[in-house]
Amino acid sequence: MNRRKFIRNAGIAGAGAFAVPYILPSGRLFAATGRQIAGHVVYVLFAGGVRQQESILQRYLDDSQGFPWAGNIMYNMFNGPSPENKIVYGTNQGNGVEGGTPIPQILSQTLETLGTVFREVQAQSAGHFGGLNNLLQGSQVTTQGLKQKPINPTIFEYLRRHGGFPASKVWFVGNGIGNGLPLLNYSNHPNYGSQYGANFFAPSITFGNLGFEHLSNAKVYHPENELDPMYQMKYFLDQSFANVGKGGDSLGNTEDEKQDIKSFMRSTYDRVTQNAIPFPTITENNDALNIGFACEIMRWFKPAITVVNLSSVDGCHADFTGYLRALHRADHAVGHLWNYIQTQVPEMAGDTVLIASPECGRNLNHNPIKDVNDWYAYDHSDNNASRVFTVMAGPGVPQNLSVGSETNPVGFTSDNVPTIGEILGVKDEIMGAGFLQPESVSLFDRI
Repeated sequence: MNRRKFIRNAGIAGAGAFAVPYILPSGRLFAATGRQIAGHVVYVLFAGGVRQQESILQRYLDDSQGFPWAGNIMYNMFNGPSPENKIVYGTNQGNGVEGGTPIPQILSQTLETLGTVFREVQAQSAGHFGGLNNLLQGSQVTTQGLKQKPINPTIFEYLRRHGGFPASKVWFVGNGIGNGLPLLNYSNHPNYGSQYGANFFAPSITFGNLGFEHLSNAKVYHPENELDPMYQMKYFLDQSFANVGKGGDSLGNTEDEKQDIKSFMRSTYDRVTQNAIPFPTITENNDALNIGFACEIMRWFKPAITVVNLSSVDGCHADFTGYLRALHRADHAVGHLWNYIQTQVPEMAGDTVLIASPECGRNLNHNPIKDVNDWYAYDHSDNNASRVFTVMAGPGVPQNLSVGSETNPVGFTSDNVPTIGEILGVKDEIMGAGFLQPESVSLFDRI
């Protein structure tokens, strides 16, 4: 082999290492002992702090701003008529009112009709990171610090260790890399850990402008006279993935999985260029973009579990109008996700259970900040912030069933982990591991 060819091949190998910066190994696998209800789970972390009053209780401005205007702005997920007055949560389409055109409903039947809604569930943290940890660990660990790896095993690790699922069938799709989000794909628990973790993508980073610049063309840099762009690529990857808790050298799927993921990335860059990503109709925030790339992952890999994080409603701290719009768009995105599975991924259609829960709620009383409509904003710290809902639909889930009420709360956000375990056949192993919140049970046992 001549020197030029050696350098070229070495560059290709190096580019391959850079191109998949956050891929986990398949690890040691065991066969599941339980019966599966379905072959796939899509778990939506309906995140950002969702207030019960504007979501499942459908009070719109009645409860929050003192106006007698109620209605349902999440009509892909819940039954109920839309508001009739002061429509500001939609899009701008030349009607003279900002946000005055609601997004058309995607689903002919709501997820509430198609499945089961737990109307009043207790979130076990009033904060975002703690709440997300709880949704993924099924436990409330008071010593869990901000921007630290989970202490107890995550649903990803349970499924991979006890269910025998390879890394390429277990995905966590984050809508960014801030606030420690990429840390949640596996725990530091000595009996589990990275070898049982999930593949993580933050599409806004990987397939954003910088990702396109540094990764999309898989350019081979000459190590003698192109060091500067090589270091720029390294800096981008270091900044994007520095907080994952593991060095790149210790991570890796099987060779076949790595090649498959590289092919997926190349294909996705091409599809971005061709405007072929199946985004929701309205793509005005990262939540909608994240849903589009989650659809790409499902189309390609048909995962056993796909966890998708949303967070744009977190603007409620200072912009209540923007929060209403983000809530409406999040419902639109979830409707699009469910419709895409049923119509575009035949391997998952009719064999997928969707579960959606906010990580925390929002306060009963407003803070002093007013937005462009002179409406008060809301934080999350009081008892009202522990009130959330859970929606579940798919095979094996009772249809058109409502469980619990404002005066009769039923369930905890930590219930979602054993529920997913039951769907995918490892509930007994999860319950037997002893790390769940003591009161946690499968939602099927609460029905």
